[in-house]
Amino acid sequence: MSRPELVLASSSPRRVELLALVGFTPDVIDPADIDETPLKDETPRRLAQRLAVTKAQVVAERHPDAVVLAADTVVAVGRRFLEKAADEAEATRFLKLLSGRNHRVFTGVAVARGGRVIHRVNETRVTFKVLSEVEIGSYVASGDWRGKAGAYGIQGAASAFVRQIVGSHHGVMGLPLYETVNLLAGAGLRAS
Repeated sequence: MSRPELVLASSSPRRVELLALVGFTPDVIDPADIDETPLKDETPRRLAQRLAVTKAQVVAERHPDAVVLAADTVVAVGRRFLEKAADEAEATRFLKLLSGRNHRVFTGVAVARGGRVIHRVNETRVTFKVLSEVEIGSYVASGDWRGKAGAYGIQGAASAFVRQIVGSHHGVMGLPLYETVNLLAGAGLRAS
């Protein structure tokens, strides 16, 4: 029996790179275009899970014979969501909020195959050092915050802001590898 096609329901180059670290190369990249607005009273964990599952389901409808992998990352300070910053002013506000504090990063991962969806949510706690106005301004000016939940990418210059991380570094990047490999194996797909 031939190996099923692996479809990544994301346009994130980071997720492609992370998959490659564990021996997977998507056959198709087909991002899901869904409404990511949190529901009333939805927790950050549930939002990450719902968005990953919904993305997997939507893309699986277009690729019924494939294994579809979807993920979504939510950055939260308490119950407050820090989505992708819309502009420099919002990125600056987010970084000021994260400065000197703990926050949680939830990454939902879902795998769909044959009408079934299996999923997990990875939770990682991240502690930022106290950031100076200069550090925030320089980081915002770099543009590295664009397209990233919480307005930072832990794999880039913002790694210097991180005092402590408890959990999955790769989960903060957007794809927790332990959960991903196990979910793909559960769907019958192993690294090549």
